[in-house]
Amino acid sequence: MDDFHYRDGELYVEDVPVAAIAAAVGTPVYIYSQATFARHARVFREGMAAIPHVHLAYAIKANPNIAVLRVLANQGYGADVVSGGEMRRALAAGMSAADIVFSGVGKTVAELRDALAAGIGQFNLELEEEGVVLARLAHDRGVRAPAVLRVNPDVDAGTHAKISTGKAENKFGVPISEARAIFDRLAPLPGLDLRGVAIHIGSQLQSLAPLERAYARVGELVAELRAAGHVITHVDLGGGLGVPYRTDDVFPSPAELGAMVARVTADWDVTLMFEPGRVIAGNAGVLATKVVWVKPGVGDPWVIVDAAMNDLARPALYDAFHDFAAVRPSGERMSANIAGPVCESGDTFAKNRDIDAVASGDLAVFRTAGAYGATMASTYNSRALVPEVLVCGDKFAVVADRIDPGTIMAAERVPDWL
Repeated sequence: MDDFHYRDGELYVEDVPVAAIAAAVGTPVYIYSQATFARHARVFREGMAAIPHVHLAYAIKANPNIAVLRVLANQGYGADVVSGGEMRRALAAGMSAADIVFSGVGKTVAELRDALAAGIGQFNLELEEEGVVLARLAHDRGVRAPAVLRVNPDVDAGTHAKISTGKAENKFGVPISEARAIFDRLAPLPGLDLRGVAIHIGSQLQSLAPLERAYARVGELVAELRAAGHVITHVDLGGGLGVPYRTDDVFPSPAELGAMVARVTADWDVTLMFEPGRVIAGNAGVLATKVVWVKPGVGDPWVIVDAAMNDLARPALYDAFHDFAAVRPSGERMSANIAGPVCESGDTFAKNRDIDAVASGDLAVFRTAGAYGATMASTYNSRALVPEVLVCGDKFAVVADRIDPGTIMAAERVPDWL
């Protein structure tokens, strides 16, 4: 459920017309609904109600806008971060350092130092050497770094290859078959509080079955580690729940996930950690765009919009589907290709798509763009960096400025020998 709806034939975000935002800010522009973010955060938390001890860390990579993070901080969420920059964003948004989980396969020594200095709540270790280095850095500071070991269960999430993370050939985690030996070597190190394990097998999961298989393997590992004398108090189960990009998509709900987890983990006696991202952010945003031209094609016409692959990269990266809807639909339909102005054939959002009939100058939106949208944007073709707007009831605010090409050029230098 979201707060994007038609009222008197015009698309609104909560109580603000999309057209009013486009007139004030220009297009393309990302528009977020604060009410939708808050509702999705509550629904996910309520879905975990049957689990005794839960820690929720929003996956910042899905949408790192500081205003969005503030909304989620106000809902009691911590943060799952994968870079020092994301950690700084979480802290700037008011999230407690103790509620921050630092994930990611390529943490640098500088990032580890900064995270230790900030006092973050957990490091998710991706390899044994990282644990050795972290233990030394923490010992030098006179502290013990709380950490878990990320394991790779070799479970196929059944999702797109580029967002699958739990198969043997993926770069994340250590093979679950080697976890016990690595745990044995890392746990005694001074400076390290190795308190559990972590797992994340992929994103946009349409079925709970792969998650249940992976969790069952983790449960066996927890029992094995405890039998070896290790104290296990935390298990990070990652994220991965999908959201419907198409109207007929069906995905498991947070309540269904929570019920499965409660059943599978009933005897684990740990704090369970979750890292929801897309399931909270996806349907909380749209990308508003203006039709530049409707260009005749060999078959279907080309609807050329002012948004491009540098603004919304998912279709070019994953052949991802985003519903395209007119802001003021006439009721007529057309079959068309939808593309942006970037000089790449890959700058195509849809082919032979049945859409609202549009003409030059019309406004439209790409739906379900709240996750992995603005955060993946670039300035390719020397285009402006897309702005972001947050709506709350009948008011809105620009929460990330449009950064124009001139500002970007001002950061460049020509050496004195040219």
